[in-house]
Amino acid sequence: MMSPEGGPSPELCNCLAARQAARHITQLYDQFLAPTKLRTTQLSILVRLRRNGPMTINALAEELLLDRTTLGRNIQPLRREGLIAIARGRVDRRSKEVSLTAEGVTRMRAAIKRWAAAQARFEAAFGSRRTAELRGLMHAVVASDLGSPAAVPA
Repeated sequence: MMSPEGGPSPELCNCLAARQAARHITQLYDQFLAPTKLRTTQLSILVRLRRNGPMTINALAEELLLDRTTLGRNIQPLRREGLIAIARGRVDRRSKEVSLTAEGVTRMRAAIKRWAAAQARFEAAFGSRRTAELRGLMHAVVASDLGSPAAVPA
């Protein structure tokens, strides 16, 4: 549906609604994480590395659905603070592999406590059932083939 100005109607734009909701939720989580000096995006990286072990930068970017440049901007502060280490890949020496350090594990554990409080706050505000439904819908969107080249008309 078009707005009176001839462009897409902001109220009906799925992308705009999803991005605004994501920013709103991220602000909540970042406020809770602030005492740990980590942002939500950084905590996601640490958790993924803890769960999967050392990963190449490309594999980590793919896991997080980030482009390599965005991931690079997010991992540099973690590296400077000694929370992650970046070394040559074990399999492909041309690649770079990211791993979690002991300090990274410590900071991640502190942040997870704050993350749990943000989770509880979100659920209290939005309702347990609606939160679970929303999470299911978001997982379904991520699992869809929306971004595949075949999904985009030529």
